[in-house]
Amino acid sequence: MLPEPHRLRRRSDFASTVRRGQRAARRDVVVHALAGNPTEVLVSDTGPRFGLVVSKAVGPAVIRHRVARRLRHICVGLVAEVPEGTNVVIRALPGSATASSKELDRQLRSGLRKLNLLVSVGNSV
Repeated sequence: MLPEPHRLRRRSDFASTVRRGQRAARRDVVVHALAGNPTEVLVSDTGPRFGLVVSKAVGPAVIRHRVARRLRHICVGLVAEVPEGTNVVIRALPGSATASSKELDRQLRSGLRKLNLLVSVGNSV
């Protein structure tokens, strides 16, 4: 489950990320990202925030919810790898209904790499 501080909730956040952010299209997903959070500064929650758009074009409700669960699970793993203050909107395309979780993860990471938003996490403990 994606923790609450890392979720995009407001329509205005989705809209500004899609309209003003960068975009990377892949076969089954489109990644929109807006680095830095220009509209608001969250005092205690500075990590990246993720939002999903899974339309009816993807399939019936059961399929849409399955795709959304897979994408949310992938986003949990990306929280530590995406810079703080970044808003990311992931738009699922119809092909995401038949894509495997591994393939969705590969495409999402590829899109974030193209936007230079995937930082490598070292094992410095």
